[in-house]
Amino acid sequence: MIHSELLFYLSMTMIVSGIVAFFVLLFVPSPYGRNANSAFGPPVPAKIAWLIQEIPAFLIPVYFIIELLFFKTSDSANVRDAILLLAPFIMHYFQRSLIYPMLIREGKPMPAVPFLLAFIFCIYNGYLQSSYIINYGYFHWDFISAAGYALFAAGMAGNIHSDQILRSLRKPGETGYKIPHGGLFSLVSGANFLAEIIEWTGFALLNRSLPAVAFALFTAANTAPRAWHHHLWYLKKFGDEYPKNRKAILPYLI
Repeated sequence: MIHSELLFYLSMTMIVSGIVAFFVLLFVPSPYGRNANSAFGPPVPAKIAWLIQEIPAFLIPVYFIIELLFFKTSDSANVRDAILLLAPFIMHYFQRSLIYPMLIREGKPMPAVPFLLAFIFCIYNGYLQSSYIINYGYFHWDFISAAGYALFAAGMAGNIHSDQILRSLRKPGETGYKIPHGGLFSLVSGANFLAEIIEWTGFALLNRSLPAVAFALFTAANTAPRAWHHHLWYLKKFGDEYPKNRKAILPYLI
């Protein structure tokens, strides 16, 4: 009971902090990337920052799965359920922590404060999702589970594709910004943010748990304001050159 209550309060804390972050980020852009600010600490090289801050969310669920397989007495159904429910989470953070940093060309350094906050969040969320699924997760194959897998796969593919579009905008040695085209960028300025929202909405449908829903809401609350600021920046930077039908985060709406 104590463990389940802990996970409940961790989930509710994530939801509340997501709501707070949403309103803060509406007025204060995230201080990294094009909005990097030295007031938020010394710079951390982009490749190192992404590797270190994201790796806990990959290692923690892997540890839980290994512990379940080799050090706990459990039936095969429990192991199967845990793997099927955690697999998308592990896949995302494997790509984000070990593959994505290697693909960064000349990414801007990340200030220490957002780097440390991301690192702490990945520990927090890695434990929350893994601990809940290992102890209470139950996989049942039905339409909702299939939709969850499909949404997650579509979101992850869109995320990777959007990152590839952004990387290909500059040739080696080039500086400055260009307008991204193709994929979800045909619809929204925050294509990678929309893709991530789709990913974790699928994960929430698959798991049907409060921690997964909290993570999906937290993701939307953090990425939507960032997409909005990106959209305003593109409009200011490129003016009439920027596609007039492109929205910030929700196609055809916002």
